[in-house]
Amino acid sequence: MTRVAGIDCGTNSIRLLVADVHPETGELIELDRRMTIVRLGQGVDKTGRLAPEALERTFAACREYAEVIRELGAERLRFVATSASRDAENRADFVNGVVEILGVEPEVITGDQEAEFSFTGATGELHGDDRRLVVDIGGGSTEFVVGNKHVEAARSVDIGCVRLTERHVRHDPPTAEEVAAIRADVRAALDLAAEAVPIDTAETLVGLAGSVTTVAAIALGLPEYDSEKVHHSRISAEQVAEVTERLLASTHDERAAIPVVHPGRVDVIIAGALVLREIVERVGAREVVVSEHDILDGIALSVA
Repeated sequence: MTRVAGIDCGTNSIRLLVADVHPETGELIELDRRMTIVRLGQGVDKTGRLAPEALERTFAACREYAEVIRELGAERLRFVATSASRDAENRADFVNGVVEILGVEPEVITGDQEAEFSFTGATGELHGDDRRLVVDIGGGSTEFVVGNKHVEAARSVDIGCVRLTERHVRHDPPTAEEVAAIRADVRAALDLAAEAVPIDTAETLVGLAGSVTTVAAIALGLPEYDSEKVHHSRISAEQVAEVTERLLASTHDERAAIPVVHPGRVDVIIAGALVLREIVERVGAREVVVSEHDILDGIALSVA
């Protein structure tokens, strides 16, 4: 077994996984997994730049993670950065800060690479020969991947809970017009994804990342967030629609009072739920298989 660390820095959150991994079998024993909402993508869709306060929040999390990595004695580290840092003009400031704190250069990966990691991490424990559509709904982008043991086709499109919220939402709860604008963006992005990925042909829909796991936790009626109960839960299309409607009718304070909604997701979970519902309806899925294992697990496996 090799002790490795993987960091996934997205538009909304930065996450760390330290694990012992068998490089041949792919067995992964988790030692530490944590997430911090840093909103690195704050304003990027509008300004094209990473905000100074967003960078500082991210660097503070990096300092915490560096201490965890040192204490657990990880032999190798891979730092992957996704949508927000791909889009920013001043991404050199981000890269230099990460190198100074962690000693490794963040890999600003393409959407297709992001999709590969997501698929590998999400499906490693699933059995069977069914064709799967893996959907990773992030803060700035969403990845669509079709395959079984291996990726057949993948596409990343620029719809995510942070990007759509910043682009369209000005009221709380959002108005009918704002909701319609979000749905129009999602449907256009689904058309774009379908040009490269046969999203309508999969037998199983697998959903990843915070928007999906939060919707699942609400649907399950959990009194507090429990990753073991969320992981591999199956949420029906009807439950996805019911949770989305509940969120659409709620105020910021009402969403904040839902115990499974992370404080950093209160303002963006409506857009995230809308993305999920549109995908479920578009592909005609009866349910979503929810996975807590995602791009982070794929990154850790790739290090080993």
